[in-house]
Amino acid sequence: MARYTGADCRLCRREGAKLFLKGDRCYTEKCAIERRNYAPGEAGKKRIKESEYRNQLREKQKTKRIYGVLEKQFRHYYDMANRQKGVTGENLLRILESRLDNVVYRLGFAKSRAEARQQVRHGHITVNGRRVDIPSFRVKPGDLVAVAPKAADLLVIKSALISNERVQVPSWLEVDIEKLQGSVLALPQRDQIDLDIREQLIVELYSK
Repeated sequence: MARYTGADCRLCRREGAKLFLKGDRCYTEKCAIERRNYAPGEAGKKRIKESEYRNQLREKQKTKRIYGVLEKQFRHYYDMANRQKGVTGENLLRILESRLDNVVYRLGFAKSRAEARQQVRHGHITVNGRRVDIPSFRVKPGDLVAVAPKAADLLVIKSALISNERVQVPSWLEVDIEKLQGSVLALPQRDQIDLDIREQLIVELYSK
């Protein structure tokens, strides 16, 4: 399976924004954006010429990196969103938010989406009582997402619950911390997705 294996902090520096890819580290002074707020590489400090295409491309790259999705799959999600009724950009974000790894992160069971992805792959997460080990699995309204009983005592999950006390669970989800489970009340509307993403720029890029 293709995946990014480089340094996560380089991605934040490339986009010039915190993408919260490293969990707790992103909230401390060790965050790369706090220490070196310029693009990586020898030309990182040089003035960059702005253009419409560059802004569109950077918005797409930023969104891909937030959700940990590579180009082929991201394009597939866009095509899927474009075929659905409604606003294409909002449909795209709704599809990305409904990924199981994102839901596990949003429920507070992992410090980052990357950590949530690993939990899913290792079989630590169940959906409606059945183990699901596919991070891209899309949840539906009414689904019950839970930590598998055998994984309930894992230090990584307990640590995430403590760290994520400052993170608010979105209103389209409902979590029961004691039972280590959460319910999908509905798929999110745009105002329920608290990310600084200009999805219209992505639509304009792919529409060319």
